[in-house]
Amino acid sequence: MGFINIEIKAYCTNPAMVEETLKQKKADYKGVDHQMDTYFNVPFGRLKLREGNIENSLIYYQRENSAGPKTSNVLLYEFNMDKNLKDILVKSLGVLAVVNKKRKIYFIENVKFHIDKVDRLGSFVEIEAIDKKGSIGKEMLKQQCESWIKSLAVEEKDLVEDSYSDLVLKKSEK
Repeated sequence: MGFINIEIKAYCTNPAMVEETLKQKKADYKGVDHQMDTYFNVPFGRLKLREGNIENSLIYYQRENSAGPKTSNVLLYEFNMDKNLKDILVKSLGVLAVVNKKRKIYFIENVKFHIDKVDRLGSFVEIEAIDKKGSIGKEMLKQQCESWIKSLAVEEKDLVEDSYSDLVLKKSEK
């Protein structure tokens, strides 16, 4: 299934405040997912295998790195975890990076919120305004994302350009 979303990622110095704001806004809490994202070597975009206790999926996406709201073109395949799939991907493409995180997942309508604790990187908040049916449009998704940036008091200095895989790779180089 392919879709677009507008998303931001930001360092989060006060995850409890973000969570409290989401609860006050009556967000639908999906739970805590311990996720291992394995990123593979691909010539274009990013390909990752997500292994979690809530979400398991193979995700291909193209997105420019920028600090503010950015568009992602996403192809998503959800499945029950199968070791053979991971083995095939590892042997055929090679592993670029592995990201280990604990993620609290919330939804308000078509907007998904993540409060992440990422090994070696710290705490983050992500906002994803998602258009799975092509009926919302990029402009409305961007407005939703920008509105939630304000509601959650995300500061411009905390916005992150890179994916977690990029951050993990940069950390490994040091």
